[in-house]
Amino acid sequence: MCGIVSYVGEKQARPILVGGLKQLEYRGYDSAGIAVQNGPKISCQRSVGKIIELEKKISSLDMDGTMGIAHTRWATHGEASEHNAHPHTDQEQRVFIVHNGIIENYAFLKKKLQKEGCRFYSETDTEVLAHLVGIQFDGDLAEAVRKTMSQVEGTFGIAVIHRDVPGEIVVARRGSPLVIGLSDEGHFAASDVSAMVRYTNQVIHLQDNELATLRKDDFLISTARAEPIQRSIETVEWHAEDAELNGFPHFMLKEIYEQPETVMNAMRGRLELGEGVPKLGGITPVWEELKKCRHLVIVACGTSYYAGSVGRYVFEKLTDIDVEVEVASEFRYRKLNFPPNTFIIALSQSGETADTLAAIREAKRKGARLLGIVNVVGSSISRETEAGIYNHAGPEIGVASTKIFTSQLTILILLALLLGRHQNLSLTEGAETIRALQKLPEQIRKILSQANHIEAIAEKYHTCRNWLFLGRKFNYPIAMEGALKLKEVSYIHAEGYAAGEMKHGPIALITPEMPTVAILPKDDMYEKMISNIQEIKSRRGPVIAITTEGNKEIGEVADEVIEIPPTLDFLNPILAVVPCQLLAYYCANLLNRDIDKPRNLAKSVTVE
Repeated sequence: MCGIVSYVGEKQARPILVGGLKQLEYRGYDSAGIAVQNGPKISCQRSVGKIIELEKKISSLDMDGTMGIAHTRWATHGEASEHNAHPHTDQEQRVFIVHNGIIENYAFLKKKLQKEGCRFYSETDTEVLAHLVGIQFDGDLAEAVRKTMSQVEGTFGIAVIHRDVPGEIVVARRGSPLVIGLSDEGHFAASDVSAMVRYTNQVIHLQDNELATLRKDDFLISTARAEPIQRSIETVEWHAEDAELNGFPHFMLKEIYEQPETVMNAMRGRLELGEGVPKLGGITPVWEELKKCRHLVIVACGTSYYAGSVGRYVFEKLTDIDVEVEVASEFRYRKLNFPPNTFIIALSQSGETADTLAAIREAKRKGARLLGIVNVVGSSISRETEAGIYNHAGPEIGVASTKIFTSQLTILILLALLLGRHQNLSLTEGAETIRALQKLPEQIRKILSQANHIEAIAEKYHTCRNWLFLGRKFNYPIAMEGALKLKEVSYIHAEGYAAGEMKHGPIALITPEMPTVAILPKDDMYEKMISNIQEIKSRRGPVIAITTEGNKEIGEVADEVIEIPPTLDFLNPILAVVPCQLLAYYCANLLNRDIDKPRNLAKSVTVE
């Protein structure tokens, strides 16, 4: 979950590396470091805290050089401290390495190396890699890295430089993302294209157990067995300005406001009103088998899991398919027994989520077919699944996911509609759904126009230390997602519950100091939700209602009302989640939290 970036070329490396780290800071931000090479001289500096602290430290230092490596850390082994920050070195301080991932057998290797006389200066697993490369080095850095890879277990994306090999960077991956960037002024490698898209949009995604040797005017990709690889170059769809704030105070707010466009992008070119059928070209390779599917399992983590939970209700409404939704980190430890022609849908923004990757690999062993819904082209999940659908939502920088969640919901609805139309769903129902989908972007804009009203509600309740979110049916997962958003960015304790479960325990917590966010559009669950609100009001709990616009009666039971435009019941979650996102954002802002980089969190969870 750390971020690495490297560069070798004609330009000064330091500003390129620091700029790249700033774009990767969402991946970890408890410490950072940089190593710049100029001939046999390597200048290395590390600091605790965010990238700005490293930038201050090196601002007056001489760090000339046209190649180097850099790292921003999310701690796994050892506290956030300067001696645990990357880059790490071997005993002779000739090898410098940055690493994203976890070395699972590092304790065994460390004891072995200590017996051989190696001294360790950090608590990290990464330092083992530096010592191993140093021991294996015999003039060929790629071969030293290759031999090191054969000894380690776990996941890694690494970049390595050596004092005796100026002008050359060796990068390798197993389980952690690593992308090579190509330009006329040098070559890059990073955990994410955002670190280099300012300089190039020409990239190659390394695959597991592959290495690349980068020089300023050439590169070579090879396998762990030293077999050369030829791979086509891909063009990144988005631009550097897509990863800039563009006048917003935080990426989270910017990405909330981008949702009209990202929901539209999820549908763009995929709607056929006349036939009432979406067009999803990405699933063409498995379409004939998918039409026969009667058992579907959605696997995901965090916010994506809640998107999958909404998806289950939608599939059950629009199709005859039995659907399960599984937390990916638990899925592969179950005894899996799939009916014939079972499909797994892996949901992940990054396409690199370690638990989700492990889940689909286990499902594949058991004979399931694999689909992916991801935002990052060329990511691991997109390669390991047979077919899939891209979000096309552009980069999401804020750690707390917003626009990807609504994009995932949109795509799940499109897929359910497509399958439903090939079952019992009529042309009339299909066309009605497509018309309602087409209205969503403008309806989201209408909700965003209430931002000042929602901010005023946050002002009133942001000092409350406990919140409850309630919903039923399609909106039950939105209650859980709303609570998660509030927890993530404001550090307020919040719980999301199925409203019918409230009286089975959580009602004991209701006090005048505990607000409840009730999600109750005017659907078939509305009257039951009103009964739940009455139970809260009788115990003097304040209620914030998210309901369909024009609902006059809700003011009799709710203290605050946020309106959403009317739509089909299974589309309500896409609208209802937007006020929850804004509430979380404004509460966090009023509490002066670091909204885009919440404590202890990182964006792309590439460790189990």
